[in-house]
This record gives sequence, structure tokens and C-alpha cells, in this order.
Amino acid sequence: MKDREPSPPAHSDAPPDPLVVRFLSHLRDPKNASENTIRNYGRALREFRETMRIADWVAVRPDACRAWLYRLTREGKHRPASIRLRFAALRSFFTWAQRERLVPENPAKGIPLPKLPRRLPLFLTTDQIARLLAAPREKWVALRKQAEAGGRKRPGRAWEEWQEARDTAWLELFYGAGLRIGELTTLDVVRYDRASGVVRVVGKGRKERLCPVGEVAAEAIDRYLRLRPFAEETHPRLFLSARGAALTPRAIQLALKEFLMIAGLDPKLTPHKLRHTFATHLLDYGADLRSVQELLGHAQATTTQIYTSVSTERMKKAYRKAHPRA
Repeated sequence: MKDREPSPPAHSDAPPDPLVVRFLSHLRDPKNASENTIRNYGRALREFRETMRIADWVAVRPDACRAWLYRLTREGKHRPASIRLRFAALRSFFTWAQRERLVPENPAKGIPLPKLPRRLPLFLTTDQIARLLAAPREKWVALRKQAEAGGRKRPGRAWEEWQEARDTAWLELFYGAGLRIGELTTLDVVRYDRASGVVRVVGKGRKERLCPVGEVAAEAIDRYLRLRPFAEETHPRLFLSARGAALTPRAIQLALKEFLMIAGLDPKLTPHKLRHTFATHLLDYGADLRSVQELLGHAQATTTQIYTSVSTERMKKAYRKAHPRA
């Protein structure tokens, strides 16, 4: 289950706060924050202002921030990550406002927040991944057989073939390059460099990184591009729907759920689990932590280190199972 985003404030028709608008503009440029971050921070600040009845940001003191924390905690419907997200917005806003000399202090600074539970990320085994990657072809073969058996009219083999190629290609790239779902759906054709074997990905904070594309994924993308019925000039996004629109994150989520069921796997697994699987498999097969950090686009090595815990746990289980003196 995903952590809750800050919920819209009770009075969503309230006029925009000029100071918050300036802060969000600062996040967009020059900070280059993602649209998700800008949206979530804006919601959190509106929620704080309206819940705590803030009339003037200059007058906000630490006791108001502590009262909000107590209120969020007491409600019992917010996970620690959700509460920390709200206070990240508050601290970032007051840090900026203090630097701009708009407020005398950062009242959210130093307030202890609930700790995040340490959970090891879920991942798929290599056998499970192989079954999942074969699912798009199984799906389209089954659909063709059903149509033929029922005597139903089909849109045409070529039309179905390009969609099968598309689903295979995005799934191979998703796992093979360890992308985030937003990175996958906003990828343009021009960012795929077949000669170099890389894709140029725009990640969090609009930071660009190069992600290697394995030979299997590259062949799948090449086949898809040969069959794709839409021109790059008019449809620049790499992965398109049957109508030529860019595939949305929701479309990817629903398709992945279907492929998981075809592969006999838990359909509740989220797209992000493919990213976890990518990182875990790299470390299992000898990749160093720094390289995995760069491939994932993590700003801090500590974010990547959780995957080493997964690999270590697997190693310990194998040792306890196989070693006679374990």
C-alpha cells in the first residue's frame, strides 16, 4: 500500500497564498523539482495553513508545528512517511522564506518526527522475472486463439502484433534499466540511442542520467519501433496506446497487473517492485553499490544501501539452508 499523499485541504476554494506560490515557483525554477514534489508540497502547505488557521506565516512558531504533528499523529490515518512528507514541505518552505528574509526563523526545524519502519524491499526471483517477461506474448497469443475459436472479427494480425511488441518492449526496458514508472511513460523515442545501447532518462529533480539497455531489451524495442504505426515526428513518446497517445502510469499499472496474473504471480505487486528487482539482481550478480546508485539515479548512497540488506539476507538464508555447520 502506498503512503498517502497530503490530502486536499478542507476548503479547497481558498485563494492561493502569494508566498506559497512564490515558493512553488522557486521549486520549479531554479530548483527543477519534479511536478509530483511541487504538487505534494503545495497541498501540504495549504493543509497546514488551513488546519492550523495560519493568517500570517511570519507569526508561525514551533508550538504550531508541534500541534500539527500531534494532530496528524492522533488522527491515526497517516503513515510516518506521509507525516514526514508534510514536514519536509514545511521545513523546505521556511528555509526558503528565511533565506529570503520573509520570516525570522524556521519553526519546523528540529522537531522530532516519527521514524520510518525499516522494510526490506520486495523483489522477484530470476525465474519469476522470466515468466513475467514472457507474459505479453502469452496474452496476445491467447487473444488470437480465442477470437479464432469464437469466429469473432479481429482488428488484424499486424495491429495486434505491434501491441504485443510494445508491451514486451516496455516491460523489458522497465526491468532491464530499473526505471521509475514516470521515467518510462515520459521517455521520447529520440532519447533511445541504439548505437550506444543507452536511454537518456529524466529522473527526479529533472536530472538526466544514462541507463544502459541490455541486448534483449534493445531487440524488443527495435522490433516494436519497426511495427509501430505512428510516426516519431507527430508522436514523439516512445510507448504509445492504440490511439497514439502516450501510455499513462495508470495504463502501465493495469497492464502489469494483468501480466502478473498471466505469469502466476501476485497481481498486487506494484511497478516499483521491478525497480527493486533490478537493483537486487545487480547486487546479487556482483555489481558494486556505487554503480547501482548511479543506475537508479539515487542522490544518496544510503538510499541504495537497503538493497545490500536484501542480498545479505538471501545469502544468509542460503548459508543456513545448505551449510552443515550453520
